[in-house]
Amino acid sequence: MRRLVACSITVVAATTAWVVGTQPALAYPPTPPSASTAQTQLNSLTVKAEGTTTGYSRDKFPHWRTVSGTCDTRDEVLKRDGTGVTVDSDCEPTAGKWYSVYDRVYITDDSAIDIDHIVPLAEAWKSGASTWTTARRQQFANDLTIAQLIAVSASSNRSKGDRDPGSWKPTNTSVHCIYAREWIWVKYTYGLSLQSTEKTALQQMLNAC
Repeated sequence: MRRLVACSITVVAATTAWVVGTQPALAYPPTPPSASTAQTQLNSLTVKAEGTTTGYSRDKFPHWRTVSGTCDTRDEVLKRDGTGVTVDSDCEPTAGKWYSVYDRVYITDDSAIDIDHIVPLAEAWKSGASTWTTARRQQFANDLTIAQLIAVSASSNRSKGDRDPGSWKPTNTSVHCIYAREWIWVKYTYGLSLQSTEKTALQQMLNAC
C-alpha cells in the first residue's frame, strides 16, 4: 500500500497531445507510431466479437515485477513520467510532480497516481490474452518498451476501468490522437483482436490526428 497523505492536484489547460502550453508534458511513454502507420496497423487487426471475462483474474497478469534493485515496474513509470522525482531506499517517491494527460491535472502526491495499462488487462483477456502463457501475460502487464503504461490520476484511471475506446476516451480531447495510436500499437504488437465498436472509435480518433 502507498502512504496515504494529502494530495495536491491542480487543474491545468493543455494545448496539444503531450504539451502543456510551452512546457513539455510530464508523461513520457515511448512515442507511438505515426498516425499513418497506426492506420496501417489498425487495418491489419482482426475484428471479431469480444470474448468474455470467464476465468479472468488480475493475478494471471503478474505485476509489478522487479526492474532494478528495489524498483518495480510501477516505480519505474513514476520516475519516468514525473519531473523532479526522488525516491528512498525502497524506491518510494519522496518528491515529484506528475501531469495526468487524461484529465489535465498536475499531481504532487504519488498515492493519487495510478499506473494505467493503455489496453487494460481484462480487455486484453477478452481480446486474445486468455490463451497466452503466464509469462506472456506478465510481459504484457509490465511492458516498458511500448506505450502500454502511463502515470495518470487515480480518478481518471478508475473512470476508465476496463473499457475500450468504444465506451471511454480521455476527457482531454487533445490527446485522443495519440491515445488511439498507443492503443493500436499495443494491440498490434501483441496480436490482439478488436470489436467493431472499438475499431470505429479508434478510426474516429485517428481521423482527428
